[in-house]
Amino acid sequence: MIGSFFHGYKPHIMAQTKKHKSISTVHSSHEIYKGRQFSFFKERITLPHNVNTEMAFVRHPGSAVIVPLFEDKTIGVIKQYRYVINAYIYEIPAGTMDSGESPEQCARRELEEETGYEATRFVPLGKTYLLPAYSDEISYIYLARDMIRTVQNLDEDEIIEVHRFKIQDILEMIDSGIIIDALSILAILRAIQYLKQS
Repeated sequence: MIGSFFHGYKPHIMAQTKKHKSISTVHSSHEIYKGRQFSFFKERITLPHNVNTEMAFVRHPGSAVIVPLFEDKTIGVIKQYRYVINAYIYEIPAGTMDSGESPEQCARRELEEETGYEATRFVPLGKTYLLPAYSDEISYIYLARDMIRTVQNLDEDEIIEVHRFKIQDILEMIDSGIIIDALSILAILRAIQYLKQS
């Protein structure tokens, strides 16, 4: 079961490698595309082990992902249409940080916009890089508690249904492949781990 994934886990010691300088040298940088939420860049660089190459990647302002925990111990989950995969999938609330916005401010805004709930407590559970091979997006994980009903305020291009599931049901949805969004799975498991330890 996924619920026991972290039980007894001990990180492996990484194999030692030859020492290199810690950062790359950028020789040129070109913005190929600037979108509403991210930009696409191409850069010529020298890597830390002195290899010259060209990299194409996404520059992203960062995001927040929220695990909403209700008083009855259910977790708020959204079912959202994703055009890129042409499918509805289960996720937890998340979104991109606006300019000048802190991760927690983003979490508070996105929670209310996508679910129609506020929370009086936001517990930070860490952060993660989503796809560091070609994006610098970092996502900040929060557990939201003490939920208060407000009004959902979706963007024009968002199609979202709000659901609530018991923790055990969510773990079974992950095990069976009903929940397949990687960031949601990571954040849910991190929240469950926190709740077991607190």
